[in-house]
Amino acid sequence: MKKLLFVISSVFMLFSCNDGDIITEELDFEDTFSACGELVFYKIKEDPAESISLQITSVTKSLDSLIATDENGELYITEEQYTINGTTNFFNYRRYDATPTDFFCDDVPSSDITITNDEESTTGTATVYISLTEDDDDGIAAELEDINGNGDLTDDDTDGDGIPNYLDEDDDGDNVLTRLEIDYDDLDGDDNPLTNPLNTDEADEIALGIDLVPNYLDPDDDGDGVLTINEENDTQDQDPTNDFTDPTVGADYLNNSVSTTVTATAYRDHDIQQTFEVTLEIINLELPSITYDYLDFGTLEDDSLIKERTVEIPF
Repeated sequence: MKKLLFVISSVFMLFSCNDGDIITEELDFEDTFSACGELVFYKIKEDPAESISLQITSVTKSLDSLIATDENGELYITEEQYTINGTTNFFNYRRYDATPTDFFCDDVPSSDITITNDEESTTGTATVYISLTEDDDDGIAAELEDINGNGDLTDDDTDGDGIPNYLDEDDDGDNVLTRLEIDYDDLDGDDNPLTNPLNTDEADEIALGIDLVPNYLDPDDDGDGVLTINEENDTQDQDPTNDFTDPTVGADYLNNSVSTTVTATAYRDHDIQQTFEVTLEIINLELPSITYDYLDFGTLEDDSLIKERTVEIPF
């Protein structure tokens, strides 16, 4: 029986190690990784105290340069490849006598932590992939801003300012933010901000037999014939929401009994939220004890991956 068990175990080890994609408990890390300095990517764990890391010194790029965009919001870099050679680019698997917290990001690593085992690969190719998702963060999911229903979000631009609605925090160009003109607080509890969007002149629209236009798509919210953007009777600051002739009724742009025109001179700047995703994959990695044909290093977890760009709209 013992001989049979030994044979079965040997066969299992042969097949599990033969495909070059060996995953052991020692390299069972989380799906996310961290970064610091001039392109140092790393993962650590506590039990046992271990790390895997990739240090790129063949270039002088930083993380900020990888997630930079041009003036149009387009990524400078979408993919970057590095050769692991043990001379300028290093991949290491290490063990420690204590959890290596802040070991990689301090100029002088803590003397309280000792590396007990260090394996380095002198082969392999590391590829960094960068993607970008943008949103106007206006409370409406991007897929719900396909006004014409053709599946293309880029050709829905209600106010014609060159910014499609899914990136436009003021969809109708009236200088009132979209998130202030919908069911942003989910008062009906259905998680759909468009179920009950504000529509101040709804009664007038029904009486005239025209299609209902909610405030966030209506340039004249109260239907008084004066565009919302031109109803700044108090403060001309590209914000009609703080202009009140009769505070008991509401702001002038929602009060159809006030139809004074104060011609606007500018659109408010638009802020677009940017969320970057950085992933890392490595192929043909050879450590003294472990070989990987393919290693999914994971997804970068970093607060700096959420940014914002501001677009100025010509008037």
